[in-house]
Amino acid sequence: MKLLNVYPRWNIEPVKAQGCKIYDRDGVEYLDFYGGHAVISIGHSHPEYVRRIKQQIDKIGFYSNSVLISLQDEYAEKLGNVSAYPDYSLFMVNSGAEANENALKLAAFHNRRKKVVAFRKSFHGRTSATVRVTDISRYWSSIDGVSEVVFLSLGDTDSLKEELGQGDVSSVIIEGIQGVGGVIVPNIKFFQDLRIVCDQTDTVLILDEIQSGFGRSGRFFAHQYAGIRPDLITVAKGMGNGFPVSGVLVSPKFAAVMGQLGTTFGGNHLACMAGIAVLDVMEKENLVMNSDRVGRYLMDKLKKLPKVKEVRGLGLMIGIEFEEPIEPLRDKLLFEQKVFTGATGAHVFRLLPPLCLNKELADEFLDRFCRVLLR
Repeated sequence: MKLLNVYPRWNIEPVKAQGCKIYDRDGVEYLDFYGGHAVISIGHSHPEYVRRIKQQIDKIGFYSNSVLISLQDEYAEKLGNVSAYPDYSLFMVNSGAEANENALKLAAFHNRRKKVVAFRKSFHGRTSATVRVTDISRYWSSIDGVSEVVFLSLGDTDSLKEELGQGDVSSVIIEGIQGVGGVIVPNIKFFQDLRIVCDQTDTVLILDEIQSGFGRSGRFFAHQYAGIRPDLITVAKGMGNGFPVSGVLVSPKFAAVMGQLGTTFGGNHLACMAGIAVLDVMEKENLVMNSDRVGRYLMDKLKKLPKVKEVRGLGLMIGIEFEEPIEPLRDKLLFEQKVFTGATGAHVFRLLPPLCLNKELADEFLDRFCRVLLR
């Protein structure tokens, strides 16, 4: 049997990683400024994270949700306190798409409506419902989605009021920061208006913090810059620092219904321990504050570089836009300067380094980036 060939891959195989660095099978060292799609939050192979998972697997690695798993309660309490949502409930699953899929379902169960409002350039996943609220039509198939989806321009409050004013919208789903769409930060006033309009129309507000959450933006959640409280918040990626775990934070306005949602693997012992370790390290090492501090430093420096059209983002979720296509620059950065970066579209670098990044490594990245730009 062979793997289904659906991924364009670089001819590099990482075999070891530590902190913000990756090592390939030939021993070559790379700076990791992408974190495997924003997944690595506390740093590769953090010793406390490794220790906790090793200890847990020596005891029990998995059992289903047919039994009590006290680690779930421990994790939910800790997440509620760290994120400033102690009164919310947690439903645990395994991937970002699953989290968004279940959030959309919860919204529909709540108000019995079908229509969903999403935004241009959005990305929310590739499962049946989430791909339909993703503004990339080439990902859609003939079986995807049974709901009507309306895409609005990000920041268009008038169109939002008009659409929700019809009274048939189940939910609005929005990213804390659009990642795939180009690292676009929604306007604080738009977030606040969105909350008000959703309240006025009994529309459920879903905040997709899968990429922008867990300290990535310099706050625990990116929407917290706007001072709003969504009805449902979806999380994944940095939540497990590489271990597959995700969840939905659920407002007290939703009543739990036995059997309404379910999962086999969600909230298993290892997933919970990975999540607990991540939160403990984030608190101990002040990684949310570090993301804000180092992110500001890095963005200030990037804005002064030649050929850069725009730098945008928050914390350590940064987009660098160029007038020209960036593929040649990105290849040189990887193969000559040994730096992993992300991209979105043809013109934007996407930087998503581990939150433990320090100024010394930020400077090292800037030096290597300049070598490519100034050639």
